[in-house]
Amino acid sequence: MTRYRVVWTLFLAALVGALSTGRGLWWAFAGALLALILIPILWAWTGVNWLRLARKTGSRVAQAGQWLEEEFKLTNLSRVPKLWVEVHDDSTLPGHYASRVIGLIGGHQWRGWKVRTRCDQRGRYALGPIMVRSGDPLGIYQMHKRIANVNMLLVYPATFNFHDFPLPVSYLPGGDALRRRTHYVTTNAAGVRDYVAGDSINRIHWPISVKRQRLIVKEFELDPMSDVWVAVDLHAAAQVRLDEATPDVEIERIGAGVAVSETGEFQLPPDTEEYAISAAASVAQHFLQQGRVVGLIAHGKHREVIQGERGERQFNKIMETLAVVRAQGDIPFDRALATETMSLSRGSTLIAISPSPDPAWALAVQQAVRTGLRVVAIVIDGHSFGGAQTSEDATSALANAGAVVRVVRCGQSITEAIEQ
Repeated sequence: MTRYRVVWTLFLAALVGALSTGRGLWWAFAGALLALILIPILWAWTGVNWLRLARKTGSRVAQAGQWLEEEFKLTNLSRVPKLWVEVHDDSTLPGHYASRVIGLIGGHQWRGWKVRTRCDQRGRYALGPIMVRSGDPLGIYQMHKRIANVNMLLVYPATFNFHDFPLPVSYLPGGDALRRRTHYVTTNAAGVRDYVAGDSINRIHWPISVKRQRLIVKEFELDPMSDVWVAVDLHAAAQVRLDEATPDVEIERIGAGVAVSETGEFQLPPDTEEYAISAAASVAQHFLQQGRVVGLIAHGKHREVIQGERGERQFNKIMETLAVVRAQGDIPFDRALATETMSLSRGSTLIAISPSPDPAWALAVQQAVRTGLRVVAIVIDGHSFGGAQTSEDATSALANAGAVVRVVRCGQSITEAIEQ
């Protein structure tokens, strides 16, 4: 725009000279400068109009460590060639660079490009909006046009597979029936009823159906012993993030955690929050794949409680919640556990995940064990992330409280640390 101002200044000076002297040279000079103002405006205006930008996103849901693919197609809808077009993408996904400068698009022609970005951070991100900019060949004037189409991308936390998840020795796969009907098939048969539209074929009781000459289906009841509750600590004061420049902190790299990647291993950022979230997502995935009832408890900035359910829908609900929650809570983990475990059914399994070195939350775990809950405590060792306090007191207190204790350190594989 600096050149444009210079041309305007010269035009005004030439116009003053023409009006004051009346000479034809001044009028010719003013007319040439006016053309030099209007032609770039018209050129720039045609450069950003009669364009169509198509954006195709491979998926609206990804997982940390996976790759996001996008395809762009810029089409010139007019017969007038576009000398150059700058496409500026304002997406919030870290490391996603879809901006391009496209040169010389002929009439009714198009240019396309692809962008592949690895999703390194969980969260919800905006893909777009896009700003299209063009101008005249001399660079005197530029014009832009905003394309406000925005798509949302949800990046799930990274998950890791377990082959032998540790459970308390007293854990039994069955228990007293919970007198509440369920559409899932459990070990507790409650009775039979007539078939209605929508019932699964595998629930039909064929011997009774043949006897009564109509379709009869079996009904089941929930089993409280199969309920699994994942509680993750999102207390802000308990979190530690390792500064890469922090001196005198040694990190023991023991088989870095791996998610889907093409160029190498995806490693979690050195942050206790991310390790806790990833561990919670991995535990929920493990038990849901086994057909178990899984619920989630997380006290961050807001109280997040997802009631226990089975299936893919429950997995998506838990992952969507864990993708966006942040460790901004002001309620210590011991208070959150003491409040939430009061409503859990006797015989349920509680997976408590926390980086807190304070042994106080072991008291809440002890109370949960006394009320009949089975507890597995996953301690994220904040000291390995640069924290000043070790977690030895907390782990000892948790073991004495009757919980199965596992410790995860910075750089350590979550799978190996929990299955040890």
